[in-house]
Amino acid sequence: MPLNDQGFALLDLPEIDDEILASYEQLPHDPYMGNGTRYKRFSQYRLSWDGERWQFALLPHRDYTALKEFNPVGGGYKRSYQPIEVDFTKLIARGVEEFGLSTDEDWQINVHQNRTIASHEKPGVLTPEGVHQDGHEYVMIAVLRRNAVTDGQTRLWKLGADEPFWTGVLDPGTAVLIDDRAVAHDVTDVQPASDETGTRDIVIVAFSRWNERWYGDEHDKVALGESVGENRSSM
Repeated sequence: MPLNDQGFALLDLPEIDDEILASYEQLPHDPYMGNGTRYKRFSQYRLSWDGERWQFALLPHRDYTALKEFNPVGGGYKRSYQPIEVDFTKLIARGVEEFGLSTDEDWQINVHQNRTIASHEKPGVLTPEGVHQDGHEYVMIAVLRRNAVTDGQTRLWKLGADEPFWTGVLDPGTAVLIDDRAVAHDVTDVQPASDETGTRDIVIVAFSRWNERWYGDEHDKVALGESVGENRSSM
């Protein structure tokens, strides 16, 4: 594991191609999160080790459901997003390599392609849910581009702590890898750096073992409160 004894690591990303960067210009508006400042697409994959490399299998598209215990703002109901249209697997594979995922079992990942905008009328809200865990085993937050924005400090917290133990602004081409079972996180709002609207483009990848996957009817039942007390490890 590359994560340090505090449960995180910083990672330099591979070069991001122009097609991926251009795709952020066509992201649909997110009506659920970010107080009108977020644009988003979402897709899910199954990862399987074939003996030599990880294989990415795109799962049939579904609405996104999060557990309210981890996301009091966006959990407990279905959120409908359009699927991601570009290939992030090269970037994700870099994170998979650094995490050192167990090859003895399959993994399921949620991939969130997000753009946040910031203006003088409205700052860019990056974590409306506040300090939180995502509810997975590992999380990768990768910043691809910052344009005419300031702030947006990523903060990492020990569980139950009153102050973050690490704070930093992630530059474009940088990701933070997090042990989501041991570390909570949030990001301060981005502010415009000029009179023009600024943007911050990221991709978030959440990793769960296949038997704890955030995908399918059983997960949705739990997330929507239809099976109170059901053990998530059965998903």
